[in-house]
Amino acid sequence: MPHRRSILVFASLVLLSTLILSIHKFGKAKPDLLGQLVPSKLTNVQNVQEVQDTPSQPCNKDLAWLDKLGIQYPLKYAERQIIVRPEPGLERKSLTKINETLFPQSQELIASRDSHRELQKCKPPLVLDVPVFPMTAVNASSMMFGMATTLERLDDSRHHIARWLAHTKARMFVVIIKPEKGTEATDEQIAVKQGVMRDQGMDITLVRPLNRGELYTETYFSLVRVMYTHRTEVSSWFVLMDDDTFFPSMQALLAMLGKYDAKEQYWIGGVSEMWWSVGRYGWMAFGGAGIFLSRGLAAVLDEVYDTCTTEMHKAAGGDERVMRCVYGHTETKLTYEPALHQMDIYGDLSGVYESGRFPLSLHHWKKNGDYPVDLMSLVSDICGDCLFQRWQFGIDTVLSNGYSVVQYPEGEYANGLDFGKAEETWDSVTVEESVNPGTWHSMSPSRARLELDKQKIQYRFVDSVRVESGVRQTYVHKGKKDGDPATVLVLYWRREESPT
Repeated sequence: MPHRRSILVFASLVLLSTLILSIHKFGKAKPDLLGQLVPSKLTNVQNVQEVQDTPSQPCNKDLAWLDKLGIQYPLKYAERQIIVRPEPGLERKSLTKINETLFPQSQELIASRDSHRELQKCKPPLVLDVPVFPMTAVNASSMMFGMATTLERLDDSRHHIARWLAHTKARMFVVIIKPEKGTEATDEQIAVKQGVMRDQGMDITLVRPLNRGELYTETYFSLVRVMYTHRTEVSSWFVLMDDDTFFPSMQALLAMLGKYDAKEQYWIGGVSEMWWSVGRYGWMAFGGAGIFLSRGLAAVLDEVYDTCTTEMHKAAGGDERVMRCVYGHTETKLTYEPALHQMDIYGDLSGVYESGRFPLSLHHWKKNGDYPVDLMSLVSDICGDCLFQRWQFGIDTVLSNGYSVVQYPEGEYANGLDFGKAEETWDSVTVEESVNPGTWHSMSPSRARLELDKQKIQYRFVDSVRVESGVRQTYVHKGKKDGDPATVLVLYWRREESPT
């Protein structure tokens, strides 16, 4: 009997040891690529979507379009198709965890005359749930937008403006100013450009300045009068903006404004992300983020327009003129909406775009070609307000939709990081004798910057294009050192087909 008991104890210990080793092995398993599986219960997340991990299989793909990217061969390549499934009652969250690998293992491709490639590892489509979104353009006839710019700069922004303005019934007035260098646009040139933009579905009108030869700041402030003069019965909100202001979602703007009564006096906007700029220019709606004037306030500003124009001749900027007029002639104070972004921060802006926070506006995208917001936002046609939405795959990979795919080596960093905090990738600008180190008021909570290619491998968005079934996104990592092949990751987004 003692002998039999010893055998049973020994067998139990062997079985227990095997189980522990299996769990340990699974927990330390190397990722297939970008998405090591989660061995334990998911905790401290805002949203969890359970899916079944699927094996990879060979497939044949036509990759002729790769040559247009100008990436040198050989290169590593992987792709995945994502099917978007609108889920009633689901809200957009900062981060959704998926217990599934995102991409199969990458495959090296060499230059070839044959565009059809045999990929050894392809994964079946991945279904992602998103909030329900409108399939057609929203009715924004209650809004009117105004900007002052040159005809050339307007043309540079034309496609970006069309992304959010076209077919929404919102109206826009653009005051065409003379460039600092060069000749003034002719009436014929202005008329042609207006026709081109209207053909793109935009209700836009190009006009000359009220007073020729006036300063830009005066022209900017004159937008208050230009827009209010052209108001209709349904005009409720008058928005001053720059030619490099971008609104990712008209639906989100309308939802934000829906919190306020346009008959009352509201001055809504965002402040600079840099505290020194707020201290210098004032607690005001910064123009690049968009200045939203309710009909009630616009009526008052129109009444005192001539007085304000005379008084504000020393104002440094057009948005400062608006501030001086509001503070000088009304009791209205700024209603601060932090999702309206002036984007006065410089350097690497990854921490902003990878924060999971949905922006109501973006600015300064023209200053750096790394932020093609018109292409970045193209995926919104498939999944609604999903731009910059984050999905974490396993414990090592995070997709910030339209900006990056990030892999955290071995999953250690992703497992310990607080994704509720924005990574401080931007250049810091401290303010002397201020408790605020620079961006507390705008970007908090935040966490320290990670070292690229060591603590964080970032595949940056480079291109997006409509394809027959939806939208194709391309993300690229150029290699850790010279001579390393680039890695190209491709996502094909399409909507789930409606049941017939």
